[in-house]
Amino acid sequence: MSFERIMGLEVVNDDEYQKYRENMIPIIHSFGGSFGFDFKVSEVLRSKTDDVINRVLTLDFPSKENMDKFFTNPAYLAVKDEYFIHSVKSVTTISMHEKNTIQAVQAGH
Repeated sequence: MSFERIMGLEVVNDDEYQKYRENMIPIIHSFGGSFGFDFKVSEVLRSKTDDVINRVLTLDFPSKENMDKFFTNPAYLAVKDEYFIHSVKSVTTISMHEKNTIQAVQAGH
């Protein structure tokens, strides 16, 4: 099993957000995490929030525990404070769930 988090963001500064991504990727990899999908969204047809969403992405981790450790890691929090808070206006958690690894691999074919 693996754990997936689906996020909707309102990115307001693409350059700063790219710096955030570049600096956090080595940290997320150290927890076995990675980006699965990443979309720039031009139109949201239905939403459960009033927050604007212009970016949708998935984060994959080997377990929920690894995900929790990543998001509380001091090195990640420093990168978040330096870049994320200046580049993202709102964050919407769309879903967090366990994934069957075999199904996830088969879906990629």
